Amino acid sequence: MQSVIARHRLLSLAVCVRSQAPTRCSTVLIQRQIHSSYRLSNQQKADSEQKQASVKLAEAKPAVKPAVKPAVKLTLWEKVKHEANHYWDGTKLLGYEMKVSFKLVLKSAAGYELTRRENRQLERTIQDIVRLVPFSMFVIVPFAELLLPIALKLFPNLLPSTYESTSDKEKKTKSLRATREKVSSLLRETVKMRLPSTVTDEQSAEFKDFITKLTLGIEQPSKEQTMKVARLFKDDTVLDNLQRAQLVAMSKYLNLQPIGTNEMLRFRIRYKLLKIKQDDRAIEYEGVDSLNAPELQAACASRGIKINGIATADLNHHLKMWLDLTLKEKIPATLLVLSNAYTYGSLNSQETIYDALQAVLSSMPEEVHHVVEAAVDSDITNKKRLDLLKEQEELIETETKQVEDTGVKIPVKDKIILDDVADELTKEPETEQTKEAKEAKLDPKDEDKKAQ
Repeated sequence: MQSVIARHRLLSLAVCVRSQAPTRCSTVLIQRQIHSSYRLSNQQKADSEQKQASVKLAEAKPAVKPAVKPAVKLTLWEKVKHEANHYWDGTKLLGYEMKVSFKLVLKSAAGYELTRRENRQLERTIQDIVRLVPFSMFVIVPFAELLLPIALKLFPNLLPSTYESTSDKEKKTKSLRATREKVSSLLRETVKMRLPSTVTDEQSAEFKDFITKLTLGIEQPSKEQTMKVARLFKDDTVLDNLQRAQLVAMSKYLNLQPIGTNEMLRFRIRYKLLKIKQDDRAIEYEGVDSLNAPELQAACASRGIKINGIATADLNHHLKMWLDLTLKEKIPATLLVLSNAYTYGSLNSQETIYDALQAVLSSMPEEVHHVVEAAVDSDITNKKRLDLLKEQEELIETETKQVEDTGVKIPVKDKIILDDVADELTKEPETEQTKEAKEAKLDPKDEDKKAQ
């Protein structure tokens, strides 16, 4: 039937052409165009509806996740074999480190100066050898190795560093990161504008202006003013007058055990800061760019600088800023550590180290401010001296009571003076020109003595 209709249309079209009847021919052509366009539009609608239906079906179907292969469970013998290989490799690594460190000892004994990397290698090996003594008891004593997991749970640093696995190092890093975030949040919650209420017109103008701006909050202290006031707070002054809560928080932040009396905590923190100051001088001498990525991360982590998710270029910048503030600007390391703790968990990336310094200075105990005021104000009255003496007496009584409550008295010979060490480290090294200038200024008598 359809073939007959098609032939009929072709014949009618041919008749139109032969008879040259434009009206009839155009009518037939228009009818065919309308028919074909109508069929084409229906096909396009059907295609679009089919595409929409397929899209909805794809959205309705849950995303197919790639199949995760289940972790292969090791048998008991495979676990024992793996641990044995791990400890055997650690023993070989420890032996090789001892060999390298022995060469460094001979080099140092011969009078050669060790670089920062060599010093850290020697210190790490000595620490591992010291840890090896209690660890060897578990090997020598029969069946004592059964208590080794319990001992490692109680004392994580019992094993030498060569026996630590990657998972153990990651656990320690995560634990330290979580501790620092807690300390940072605690410091932010306890920051209060506790400034001395006895500020008078007789005190230092710079110190008074800074205090006034912080207390009133009318005007933000400038960067230069913050730096000038921060230099007045010495390391020993801050540490000797910090309260126990702040000492414990600072010990945790520096990865130190917060165990013992306030005197013991101060000694640990002071010794840690002494090592950091010496390391600052070594890095400044060799250059920050001489550190590779792991060394840069270790240096920043020891100073309380956040390293998780931070690019190497940013860590380089933070370490250079630390060195600039401690060695050139002579800002106390205690304030910088507290400032790093203050900004560690901060979500505000616009907050600078100077904002953190202002917050830390404002949250210092009153005893610290009073000691600084006494050092700044040359016209301090006897009444203020008496109040300061009473505050120091209360601190001494508090420490004495701690010893009496614990019943254990551990003598701590804390003779480290960080301020004197800082002055020695910030001195410029003598060059040949300075030596020649000093020799030129010698008296003739001194030259005769030198010649003799």
